[in-house]
Amino acid sequence: MECLKRTVHEMIRNGTWVYKNGIFWICLPEGIVGFDGENYIFPETISRRDKKVAENRIRFILGLDINLDDFYSEISDTKFSFLIDELYGLRSPAAVSAYQALVETIAQQQVNFEFAMRTIEMLVKITSKKVKINDLILYKFPEVDDILRAGERIREAKLGYRAYYVLELSREIKKGNMDFSKVEKMSEEEAVNYMTNFRGIGKWSAELFLTYAFRKNTYPAGDLGIKRGIANIFGKRLKDVKEKDVREAIDPFGKWKSLLAFYIICYDRQVQNSVKRRIKKRQS
Repeated sequence: MECLKRTVHEMIRNGTWVYKNGIFWICLPEGIVGFDGENYIFPETISRRDKKVAENRIRFILGLDINLDDFYSEISDTKFSFLIDELYGLRSPAAVSAYQALVETIAQQQVNFEFAMRTIEMLVKITSKKVKINDLILYKFPEVDDILRAGERIREAKLGYRAYYVLELSREIKKGNMDFSKVEKMSEEEAVNYMTNFRGIGKWSAELFLTYAFRKNTYPAGDLGIKRGIANIFGKRLKDVKEKDVREAIDPFGKWKSLLAFYIICYDRQVQNSVKRRIKKRQS
């Protein structure tokens, strides 16, 4: 249960899920489904087939198939070994759908994580309907048609220029110009090249999207949080940490580089939150 709680803590709070009394509840296309770390809790009306689909979705979203023991063994004798104790049990979460991953990636461009989460939740509530089961009220993440139907109203979510990109990319998907099924089958390099052909998607966005949508072994090496984390871990000044330094530190971990990068981001969030608490305490 503690491992589940730790992973859920790092998920984007977007109104589609809640962690309550040790149970992770999420609104999926199959309905609101719960998971307590061992058992799945399904609506009474759900079919056997949809139960299996929903179970697989949750396994993917929570990264339940990630072998943390192997990952910890890989980093145990390195500069990153302290992350095992700091973040033990953490798995990298993924999105319910590639479209969700794309929208949430765009929403995170050039803003801090807390602000991005607020805008994403506002967007979900503007464009989607409530789903209720017992005392739970959640939202299903909007689909392409929901966003296009809302049109300019999505600016109410305070996305700024990012609202334009969300709408334009949604139109590209609707036209069939952006094909997620093709992207999923591509190599990491091919997928990055493909995604960056679309306006509004740079390398940072493409790399973050690919790991969040398909669990491809990518990470945004230019991310400020990763750079800050590397600077702290290696005792460097932030301004001296370049993208190449990030890749030199992370890429040697091969198939684990994406997960390691996520651990570094989460570690940096802890550090930044600690700094904010100290400043707030001094000011009070």
